[in-house]
Amino acid sequence: MDTGDTTWMFVATAIVIFMHMPGLALFYGGLVSDRNVVSTMMHSFVSLLIVTIVWFLWGYTLSFGSDIGGFIGGLDYLGFKDVGSEAAFGTLTIPHSLFAIFQCAFAAITVAIISGGIAGRISFPAWSIFCVLWITFIYAPMAHWVWGGGWLFKLGELDFAGGTVVHILSGVSALTAAVVIGPRFEHLKKDHAPHNIVLFLIGAATLWFGWFGFNAGSALGANGLTSLVFVNTQIAAAAGGLGWLIIEWNIRKRPTLVGAATGAIAGLVGITPAAGFVTYPSALIIGVLSAPVCYFGINFVKARFKYDDTLDAFGVHGIGGIWGAIATGIFATKSVNPAGNNGLLYGNPEQLFHQLIGVITAIVLATLGTYIILKAISLVTPLRVSKEEELMGLDLSFHEEPAYNSEVPSYPVYSEIEAYKEANQGKG
Repeated sequence: MDTGDTTWMFVATAIVIFMHMPGLALFYGGLVSDRNVVSTMMHSFVSLLIVTIVWFLWGYTLSFGSDIGGFIGGLDYLGFKDVGSEAAFGTLTIPHSLFAIFQCAFAAITVAIISGGIAGRISFPAWSIFCVLWITFIYAPMAHWVWGGGWLFKLGELDFAGGTVVHILSGVSALTAAVVIGPRFEHLKKDHAPHNIVLFLIGAATLWFGWFGFNAGSALGANGLTSLVFVNTQIAAAAGGLGWLIIEWNIRKRPTLVGAATGAIAGLVGITPAAGFVTYPSALIIGVLSAPVCYFGINFVKARFKYDDTLDAFGVHGIGGIWGAIATGIFATKSVNPAGNNGLLYGNPEQLFHQLIGVITAIVLATLGTYIILKAISLVTPLRVSKEEELMGLDLSFHEEPAYNSEVPSYPVYSEIEAYKEANQGKG
């Protein structure tokens, strides 16, 4: 093992967990109404709790256990059996246990992203069960197919840090869940503006910071490839933010902070699968094109079909992930990473075909799998809260825990002012 690689991976793992909590929780929490801040943050927090335990017990071995027919991992690592301080798989330069918990952080935040599509209406018991089943039956198989030696890995599909495994799966699952559960009451009758843009920006900045662990950590070491990925990540994020700003300024005549930050996240999503396979100029192109692709998805596709993807999980992660996976097949080059492959622009159109297979596979698995899981959950507990609970807000109706205490403190000064008013009422 290499101490430098191991040190970096400890840092990268902690950063990815930090981008989940508090990053994603603040990002989503700032976007919802002030009636659903706590419940929205709870979705992120509880997914980290549940997925960690599921990953330890069986999720990791189903994803990275010895390959069974190209479709699922064996039970070699059930309950982290034989996942110790030795070098992971005998080929990596970091401890096996560190690799396993790094992958756990990926699994947990993938589930949390889905909550953005159904915030403000899914019941907490249903969400808790969903976390267990989705990781087991959707995420684990896809992770094995792409990263664990499964059939997509053998086919040659490239996904450096989670375009198909993380973003397409979560985005399409969020859309499916939004359709199955149904829209919020009064969804199309009023404007659902963010209640706290400051919280949103802190969350967005934390996500950007955490993405360096997410992408550069996927190099699984501290080396030249890690540096390439780090730089590509920064370039794509900045290009996506500027691209969105320019589009919004031209169409809406007003540049917004929410728009610029959303564009940066779109750029990060777009570069995720390609980060370790493309050059710096390609990262710029992927990032800047992520803006119009996701902007169109949010402002035109969503408006046309009127589905209630509350926080645009599909619009950013689903559509952005599809673009990123396809872009990988276009811009990938072995000149920056011999372990990858050449894409369309480097004389290998077949790679684009492999990427399309990966995209279609992720879409089908996420759609059918999420639909079946939600229908199964509905047999034992309601999927959504009642109309009264939703209109009141889940913070109070379910958690009895408002995000903000709006009661005026009964300081002596207020009593004195009221006494003065009463004593002098009618005296001018």
